[in-house]
Amino acid sequence: MNWLNSQAFVMFGQHIIWSDMIGNILGLITLALGWRRSLLTWPVQFLSGLVLFIAFYGHLAGSAGKQVVVMVVALYGWWRWNRDKDRSADGHINPRFATWRERGAMIAAAAAGTVAVALLFKAYPSLSWDPWPDAYIFVGTVVAMYAQARGMVEFWIAWLLVDVVGVPLNFANGYAFSGFVYVIYGALVLWGMRDWWLRSRKTPQPVLEGAPA
Repeated sequence: MNWLNSQAFVMFGQHIIWSDMIGNILGLITLALGWRRSLLTWPVQFLSGLVLFIAFYGHLAGSAGKQVVVMVVALYGWWRWNRDKDRSADGHINPRFATWRERGAMIAAAAAGTVAVALLFKAYPSLSWDPWPDAYIFVGTVVAMYAQARGMVEFWIAWLLVDVVGVPLNFANGYAFSGFVYVIYGALVLWGMRDWWLRSRKTPQPVLEGAPA
């Protein structure tokens, strides 16, 4: 599998490696399938993580470990969407807005997770080149995937927040194709968020705890 870490081509002076290109193209397809609320989004996400894991394993342990977490969350998303009985007329999940309690929990988990992972990366420098932004992107990705698995519109917002840091970080670390893909992610996220937002307005919202019946 050494070819995954070999150069595919050069773009704007940036050396594009096969694993970076394949893994991120699959990630782009995953986001497009997520927009369509297709169950296929999860196996494609898993395959993307697997490709990047194979590419990183043996020389970038931290990056390989992060892909394992991504694959586990992809399996959770597949399980969650399969068991979701609240589906629209087209057979896909019904998107909804998170409750304030869910939003608070995700924000708290993202903040605590980013600090914990960054400290881990700082303690073991071989796991990451840029501990804080790398931790932010990793934890933000997991939170976004979790929210997507639960059918929450907020997962698009989480992806936007990841993109803000992901684009410059990938270019800075030499993963130019990832940087370009993150730019395209941004456009897809805006369209996907609009679609889920409009669909959620046609879907009965969960009753907040303590709200009058």
